[in-house]
Amino acid sequence: MRSVVLDTETTGMPVTDGHRIIEIGCVEVIGRRLTGRHYHVYLQPDREVDEGAIAVHGITDEFLTDKPRFREVANEFFEFIKGAQLIIHNAAFDVGFINNEFALLGQQDRAELSDHCSILDTLLMARERHPGQRNSLDALCKRYGVDNSGRDLHGALLDAEILADVYLTMTGGQTNLSLAGEGADSESGGRQQAAPIRRLPAGRASTLVIRANAEEVAAHEVRMRAIEKAAGATPLWLQLEQSADNDAEALPA
Repeated sequence: MRSVVLDTETTGMPVTDGHRIIEIGCVEVIGRRLTGRHYHVYLQPDREVDEGAIAVHGITDEFLTDKPRFREVANEFFEFIKGAQLIIHNAAFDVGFINNEFALLGQQDRAELSDHCSILDTLLMARERHPGQRNSLDALCKRYGVDNSGRDLHGALLDAEILADVYLTMTGGQTNLSLAGEGADSESGGRQQAAPIRRLPAGRASTLVIRANAEEVAAHEVRMRAIEKAAGATPLWLQLEQSADNDAEALPA
């Protein structure tokens, strides 16, 4: 499935007060890996940016003076997201603004984004998984050990990249955000070589055991340490490992 992690910045809120999009940031994910394709643009909104919004994202009227208007980028933006699963944090906000931008152009066929894309709201997902807790993007970064140290201000492209990491971690499985093909082994066509397979003795059901290679073990260790740091305490599995090591040391030689 092709997914696009998307974020926007605006002149303020709500959209019903005439506020407009001033930045769009998207990153493409296929097979749970970043492809390196992204879409990013700043927009001239033809209205002033609220002071409160500037305090959040730092984008000023002066900065936007020479930027394109949405009508100039509407087609290329639509082509980038069309048919994708859109992954958005607090999707109602961004989707409402995007629908409004297309509606202002009279493009009613595009003014209902859900007709062209499936939409996954990571805020709703986080609320289901962590009821009663803070589920802002910053809170999720802390909870899942995702580095957001460069996020002094909100920015659509940066936030989309961070959200991609958070989403992949939340949903488990492959969480490596390196670009497809990066660090590929030329002799193996970019695929990692499988570790030796151990087969059970004859007479027992045949089971294939694929062992993690050194790179995978190292990546696992990094992720476990990140979780330990986010939790602020030694995880149970490390306590058990330490207990087992202590028991082994206590046995007579």
